[in-house]
Amino acid sequence: MAGKSKILFIGGTGYIGKFIVEASAKAGHDTYVLVTESTFSNPTKVKLIDTFKSFGVTFLHGDLYDHESLVKAIKQVDVVISIVGHAVLADQVNIIAAIKEAGNVKRFFPSEFGNDVDRLHTVEPAKTIFNTKIQIRRAVEAEGIPFTYVANFYCADFFLPNLAQPGPVIGPSAGPPKDKVIILGDGNAKGEENWKEYMYQGNKFSTTYKKPRFH
Repeated sequence: MAGKSKILFIGGTGYIGKFIVEASAKAGHDTYVLVTESTFSNPTKVKLIDTFKSFGVTFLHGDLYDHESLVKAIKQVDVVISIVGHAVLADQVNIIAAIKEAGNVKRFFPSEFGNDVDRLHTVEPAKTIFNTKIQIRRAVEAEGIPFTYVANFYCADFFLPNLAQPGPVIGPSAGPPKDKVIILGDGNAKGEENWKEYMYQGNKFSTTYKKPRFH
């Protein structure tokens, strides 16, 4: 991408977001992170906030559920990158509406950072999550917003701690299975994994592509 961008991250203090925010700042982009007032008093975020400040990150007060604050923040940037967690994926329609009203965004990255959901055949609970991502993709396209979908495969360190077992809790907090391990298929299927720390290596955020760009 020629020159530097003004990039707003929504969900930038989360599991993957913190690495991409750091990469953006270190790459010389004007880097903004949308935060709520409570973020600054959250003991689990204090150190991260201080680290971001040392990188020159600008914090914009706003909320995913406050349309006016979203529009105000988005009007200050060129690129919006959503890295919200799976629990609020569907609520990205609020970001889409704000981008549409702001009218200045050159590129929107909805929260993906996994598999190419348009080309998968999955079972629950992943199926529901992926269907939500598909719905968000279609909503972005319907509004005519320039977009990029980042498909970098699963983060191994998110799923390996519990051996990718289905259940009400997924990720590292689920812990390893105690009784049995469910293996889908014949056990010989091959896949490709990634690590959250590697996300930042793709820090040249495109502002020129008009079609999906898969990584």
